[in-house]
Amino acid sequence: MAKLFSKDFKRKILLKVAPRLVFIFLNVLYFTCKKNFHSVTKAKDIPKPAIFAFWHGELLSLLKGYIDFRQSTEIDTIISAHFDGELIAKVVGLYKGGSIRGSSTNGAIKALKSSFKSIAKKRDLGITPDGPKGPRHSVADGVVLISKKKNVPIVTLNCKPTSYWQMKSWDKFVIPKPFSTLDIFVGVPFYLDDLTIEESKKLIKERLMENAI
Repeated sequence: MAKLFSKDFKRKILLKVAPRLVFIFLNVLYFTCKKNFHSVTKAKDIPKPAIFAFWHGELLSLLKGYIDFRQSTEIDTIISAHFDGELIAKVVGLYKGGSIRGSSTNGAIKALKSSFKSIAKKRDLGITPDGPKGPRHSVADGVVLISKKKNVPIVTLNCKPTSYWQMKSWDKFVIPKPFSTLDIFVGVPFYLDDLTIEESKKLIKERLMENAI
């Protein structure tokens, strides 16, 4: 009986049930909300592949927002190798997106190599520069290394719901309220060119903070 309710057993059940419930919740929530996309550049004019960068706390609002804007599910999102990441990866999979498992603190080299393979296949990359553990609104080296190594542009994504709940977690995770308006901001694609790593990280943060909650 103890084995039946072991940690591994509970996680297996959670992995089977939770992602689909979250998927249904997101679709219903997104359907009730009005969406306003703010973008100087049309989706078709953004090079492919591109790196779409967004803060960890705005992840929930932007899973479906990216698909609606880009009119594509050809994106591989870098997600941590932890159990929470597995749940997110399964939700992303239900949206027909791909996942790359790893982060700056766990499996970084493997994640970089997988990212390069995705770019070679002309698939966009989704990255939360401050994930998976923060600090909030910080920028890790990974997004810079990928962009500079493969000369891929970065596009920032932000979502500002007119009404939302905000968790007390490190990332101040945002959950839009039903029937609110989602203002989704899509930044102008930019390259890092000859910038140093620190200059690049500063620029990415500045662009992401322009419309952050």
